Parts: sequence; structure tokens; C-alpha cells
Amino acid sequence: MPLRPEYPEEGELVIGTVTSIRNFGAFVTLDEYAKREAFIHLSEVAAGWVKYIRDHVREGQKIVARVLRIDPAKGQIDLSLKRINDHQRREKVQAWKNEQRALRLAGQVAEGLGKTADEAVELFGPGLIERYGSLFAAFEVASADPKRFQKENEKAAWVTAFLKVARDSIVPPQVTVLGTLEIHDPQPDGVEHVKSALLAAEKVDPEAVEVQYVGAPRYRVRVQAGQYKQAEETLKKATEAALRSIKAAGGDGSFVRA
Repeated sequence: MPLRPEYPEEGELVIGTVTSIRNFGAFVTLDEYAKREAFIHLSEVAAGWVKYIRDHVREGQKIVARVLRIDPAKGQIDLSLKRINDHQRREKVQAWKNEQRALRLAGQVAEGLGKTADEAVELFGPGLIERYGSLFAAFEVASADPKRFQKENEKAAWVTAFLKVARDSIVPPQVTVLGTLEIHDPQPDGVEHVKSALLAAEKVDPEAVEVQYVGAPRYRVRVQAGQYKQAEETLKKATEAALRSIKAAGGDGSFVRA
């Protein structure tokens, strides 16, 4: 079962393979839409005047293009290469690679279920894409927060196999949050009090919290976690621990979220 509609939408970025080049443009098959054929007119190949189209595209080349027009009745899709910036191109390529990987992982889930890859994708693919935006994003959520994934998918029969593949194959995405502690203590042993306060912050979660010297009395607190909410909560606990420590010792401090 295809995970995408029959045709792309106007304005959408698509991945294609150049199959044929003519003096007036290039023909492309759309990798994400069952190899449906599309066309790039010479005027849409590059900004400015294009003398030789083969200076810009070649047969067999993978390209990222923007959909300009669609005429389903004629089966016609017009594309543009020039109406995309480098950032958009990189993001689209990465998203496409992620989805190719997700389909391979879905094949592993299928093996655990005793089904073919097509049967497995038909079983859970459309629902996961609707809920998480993409099949790869579903694998990321399953890896980072299996309890949430299981709850959101109502303990369906395929969930256990899906979670196993996600756990074994996907490194959960990391979220980083930052802030700056300003702590000072003018007492003779104030330096030791500051050190104790910084250690108190790191002890909240030694694997997630890192305190870096910026320039006295400023120290950067860096927290990494699998989810934004979790990172924010850890940052709050770490900075509060540091401030409690320094104030209990007679010093003072404040925290500013980056």
C-alpha cells in the first residue's frame, strides 16, 4: 500500500531521478510517487540563461525539485530546479533518506510479525504517518518514549515488534537546553562554596548536566535529554540545586535561561 497520495501537491518538494535530457528540458521520474513521470522545462533548470542543459543535470542524477503545476487529467507534472535554496534541498534529501531507512526498518518489523513488508506497512503505516508526520518520526518516538508510543497506539498487536526494532535501531534524538548561572561568595572560603554549588547542579543528573566555566561569576549550564520537557525540568532542578547550595553557604546567585 503506498504511503503517499497518487500525485504530489503544487509547491511540494520532491525527490526525482533524471531519466532523459532534451535541449528544451529534462524528464524525471518521481521516486516517492511510484516513478510517475514529471518534466523540468529549460527555463526552470537554473537561474539565468542556460546555454547547455547538461552543464546542470545529467541522466541518472538524483534531484530535488519543486512542483509547479499538476494536471492529473493529462498525467502532467511540471517541476522547477531553480526555485529551491540549498537549505531546503538538504532538508528534503535528509527527510527522504530517513523515510528510506524507515521502510527498511518496517521490513524488520514485518519479519517479527510473520508478514510481508507490504502487509506490515499497510497495517500500521498510514496511521503512524497521520499521528507523527512520518514513519521515521514514529520510530524516533518509539525509541525515545516507548510508554507514550504504546499508549498512543492502544497496545496494537504490532506495537511490541515495532518497539523492539525502534529500540535496537534508532538512537533517540537529543535536545539541548542552556542557561547561565551567576554565583558569587565574597567570604574567605567562598571559592569552595562556589565549587560545591556547581557540583550540586551536576549531581542532579551527572549524565545529562554539564557546567562550563565562562568567566567568574558566570557559569554555563548545559543539559541534554531525549525530550524538550525532560531537558527543561532537569535544567530547572540543576540550577535550583546550585542556588540553594550557594545561598545556604552565605553567598548569592541568579540564573538566566539562554
